[in-house]
Amino acid sequence: MRVIGGIARGRHLKAPPGMNTRPITDRIKESLFNIIASGIEGATLLDLFAGSGSVGIEALSRRAKWVGFIDNKREAVNTIKANLDNCGFSGNYEIFRNDVFKAVEMLRRRGLHFDYIYVDPPFTKVKIFDLIIDVLDKAELLDEKGIVIIRTPRKKSLPESLDRLERYRLNHYGESSLHYYRLDKEGQGYDGDIQDPGRNGADGKE
Repeated sequence: MRVIGGIARGRHLKAPPGMNTRPITDRIKESLFNIIASGIEGATLLDLFAGSGSVGIEALSRRAKWVGFIDNKREAVNTIKANLDNCGFSGNYEIFRNDVFKAVEMLRRRGLHFDYIYVDPPFTKVKIFDLIIDVLDKAELLDEKGIVIIRTPRKKSLPESLDRLERYRLNHYGESSLHYYRLDKEGQGYDGDIQDPGRNGADGKE
């Protein structure tokens, strides 16, 4: 793994040792940031089930305003810290060692809102994908024009719409898929296709 673009471009990133993780590949990460590139500078991003912190670090490299990393494993938190140090980042982020669901509730109580929420649960825990998208639908952590991106196994289906979120883009990459959600248009203030070039395209599909 490495940083694809921005001020830390080319820096190598470590994966948490001794953990059965499936880190996001450089190819998937590059496609993700090509899609959200126009909105990431100056934005806030929440990296859930952060693992190595690869996505949040990529956002910082591309001049995101602030990134929150959440993972409940000590090995993951230590790896995130090491990767941030290796990339030369010393601020504009916060690391939470906590259960993701408890952390989401904590952030909700703090009244925080994010431009992007990236979610990458363990592929071995199939039920967790439905649970986390349902929690995020209710948590009201998104800015009114924010985006939730959740990575799943390709065979895992997620709902096209929930009470507040609607999926507007789905891309497949080998055994993985990226689902993109935004607040629905009815009463949520969404205005146009910002930060979403080619929203109806099939970028990355195989």
